[in-house]
Amino acid sequence: MKLWGGRFEHGPAELFEQFSGSLDFDRRLLEADILGSKAFASALASVGILTCEDREIVHRAFDEILSEAREADMFGEAEDEDIHTFVIRKLDEKAGSLSQKIHTGRSRNEQVATDFRLWMKTEINAIQELLVGLMGVLLDFAMREPDALLPGYTHLRRAQPVLWAHYLLAYFEMFARDWQRFDDAYRRTDVLPLGSGALAGSGFPFDRQAMADELGFSKLSANSIDAVSDRDFALDFLYAAAGTMLHLSRLAEDWILYSGEEFGFLELGDEVTSGSSLMPQKKNPDACELVRGKSGRVSGSLLSLMMTLKGLPLSYNRDLQEDKEPVFDAAAQLSGCLAVMKLTVQTAAIHPDRMEAAADESWVSATALAEELSKKGVPFHRAHQIVGKLVLESVRTGNRPQDWTTGELKEIASEFDDKARDLLTARSALSNHVVPGGTASSVLLGALEEAGKRLEAMRRTQ
Repeated sequence: MKLWGGRFEHGPAELFEQFSGSLDFDRRLLEADILGSKAFASALASVGILTCEDREIVHRAFDEILSEAREADMFGEAEDEDIHTFVIRKLDEKAGSLSQKIHTGRSRNEQVATDFRLWMKTEINAIQELLVGLMGVLLDFAMREPDALLPGYTHLRRAQPVLWAHYLLAYFEMFARDWQRFDDAYRRTDVLPLGSGALAGSGFPFDRQAMADELGFSKLSANSIDAVSDRDFALDFLYAAAGTMLHLSRLAEDWILYSGEEFGFLELGDEVTSGSSLMPQKKNPDACELVRGKSGRVSGSLLSLMMTLKGLPLSYNRDLQEDKEPVFDAAAQLSGCLAVMKLTVQTAAIHPDRMEAAADESWVSATALAEELSKKGVPFHRAHQIVGKLVLESVRTGNRPQDWTTGELKEIASEFDDKARDLLTARSALSNHVVPGGTASSVLLGALEEAGKRLEAMRRTQ
């Protein structure tokens, strides 16, 4: 069944039909297409195209189609052009000639835009729920290990001591921003195009607000040309997805490193690792590596749609058929990665002793030591030079920070005293960071509590 054809003397070539068909991927829009068509049937009844009885027949037929689709694969060897023609054909099988009225005053341009937005709203909610789940296990991990200390890094070099929980909260913040970006994407998706026609608005006096209410949209599109050609909402979704994947990839990279023998800070669970077909000793961080790899795939989806849209004249063009596959794939990859990373966090364990030993044997306390001298009145530039000299002497002699006595420190610089000696351990240096957002234990307790409140607020909005 085709929704067009009177203008043509001949049908399209088989090659072109195969080339232009989209049912193999836009079948994901089946439920959205049926919901949108039911709302449109109500609109047709309101303007006298369908009787109330006709509308009920059509609604029951759509419900049957949807029920059958949920129970089994009903596509089989279907050769329909797209999901819209598939649904109309199925409607014809159940409601007869009424199927020929269902497209009155409606264009596939507005129909697909409506379907896509309906599908995406559901998908955004599902992704936000997965994000909340991941943030929850990160917070749980942080609360289980509030005292564990590790060397924080800049340039992948040991820099300053931080609490493990403080480190985990850094990723909590990243994923919280991702949740907010999806929330923004949802608001821009929550706009009804139905009633816009092909580009100029419908020729029938449909109550668009009634259709919006039935379909759960909070706003109506303001311009019919924009409504059928706009895919900014899809770009917003892909940008949020790509950003989330970047954060997942960074977490995966950290844990690939931290779980390696050279660091030894972290043990990944058997549930998310694999072995080698040749080397019996291997425990490979496959889940993290796959997450890291898939980030490029999702970012590619964003770029793909941007390039599709960049030169399109107004209004609708068939190029827009290429909008769905990048979005569908990005959504699937992101959902899978969020679920796998949640499992990775849930099954991981840390080695606090190794982490703290790595901090103590390095000079992560150097900044706190220089700042202590500054608090005593030593200009910071001078304090920086003094501590740098101490570090250099330690490198030459092989001394660890805690190997120095107060007397030996005074030989390096007279400004050193017993308080400076106490700051040479990584844990002592932690207490230097008491500003809001810092890593001191006293600050962390409040940060954990605040994160829990924010997470609960996100859960309540789902």
